Amino acid sequence: MEATILELLAARAAASTICPSEAARAVGGDNWRDLMEPARRAARRLVDAGEVQITQRGSVVDPSNAKGPIRIRKVR
Repeated sequence: MEATILELLAARAAASTICPSEAARAVGGDNWRDLMEPARRAARRLVDAGEVQITQRGSVVDPSNAKGPIRIRKVR
């Protein structure tokens, strides 16, 4: 899942974000909804590795406190 997130971000403009659902869809196809939490966990692992940031409403947030919709972007 982490590789998929990084691949999706690499294919976008530097300032672009993705939704965890995009990674879940890429990995899970029709069963993507089952992969939403694994996608969010993968994003948190990438935050811990210093590779991405998680945002809400355009602001970087602490992934352990993020509730609701999130976006993932490359570290700036």
